[in-house]
Amino acid sequence: MHKDDDDNQPLSMMAFKEIPEANENAEQIVALVKSDGRVTGYQLSDGRMVTKEEGIALAKNGGIEGVGVATNKGGEYLKTLPDDHEGNNLSHLPSVTED
Repeated sequence: MHKDDDDNQPLSMMAFKEIPEANENAEQIVALVKSDGRVTGYQLSDGRMVTKEEGIALAKNGGIEGVGVATNKGGEYLKTLPDDHEGNNLSHLPSVTED
């Protein structure tokens, strides 16, 4: 779903550029991969580590659940879909350092 599909969506959903529908085999993000304090990728529930760009592409194809694609300064990033549970927000997940 693209954000322009529904003009009556809640304000919390308007920050998203795209909200892909997760497929039945979708993974979850369990940790953020960081380098110098910046998110450079994601660790998925199947143990894989993907780059930020790979994560965005995977999410757009329904391979990651619970996230949408947002933009900041022209760049895309993944953002947690609001669900009233802060513990699963990307900002609350543990971080792993890039090797």
